[in-house]
Amino acid sequence: MSGNALTAEGLHTYYGKSHILHGISLNVAEGKITTILGRNGAGKSTTLRSLIGLTPAREGHIEIFGRDTTRMPPFAIAGLGVGFVPEGRKIFPSLTIEENLKVPADRPGPWNIQTIYELFPRLKERRNNKGRQLSGGEQEMLSIARALLLNPKLLILDEPSQGLAPLIVKEVFRIIVKMRAEGISVLLVEQNVRMSLEVADYAYVLNDGEVAFAGTPADLAADEARLQSLAGVSAEKWTI
Repeated sequence: MSGNALTAEGLHTYYGKSHILHGISLNVAEGKITTILGRNGAGKSTTLRSLIGLTPAREGHIEIFGRDTTRMPPFAIAGLGVGFVPEGRKIFPSLTIEENLKVPADRPGPWNIQTIYELFPRLKERRNNKGRQLSGGEQEMLSIARALLLNPKLLILDEPSQGLAPLIVKEVFRIIVKMRAEGISVLLVEQNVRMSLEVADYAYVLNDGEVAFAGTPADLAADEARLQSLAGVSAEKWTI
């Protein structure tokens, strides 16, 4: 595949009078993993919210699969084949796993409840357990699974590894790599910089609502001083 699944140019986003994003521009290549990194408060989650219409940018332009989505509401953006896994998972705690999986509207494609259970055997084992009975890792798997049931062409994930044990983090990242192998374009916001740089094809680093770095993960990992300054971590590799 070639071209961009998503293109954003010059996004300026506000919360009330607070100017959060200052001219953010980025691309998500089709069939690739693009990651957005940065410290807390850098503007990562706000960028995602602007891209999917939850907090519309006041200035700038967004295209998803060649369609102008700058002023589209979130449900219309989802209808273009965009799945969103929010920070904090947002599953239904009083519903079982299987009931949670029946919430998304059916869309044609390879992902259904059966193929989800093949990807996440743990969810199948616990399919009759309620959301509030699940571990953090199981909740994250369920959140990703619900997004996949929309059969997205573009999957956007906000901090999927947050609060998870290291072994579960590795499992979540293996699933993200599998999404790319399935031809899904992935936009990943993460604080786990080392894991992100291991799996991503392209990386952006935000700082105070601006793009401070755009390039390959290898280039970012090779610049230890920049990595420490912008993300607060070293480029030590994790094996997945």
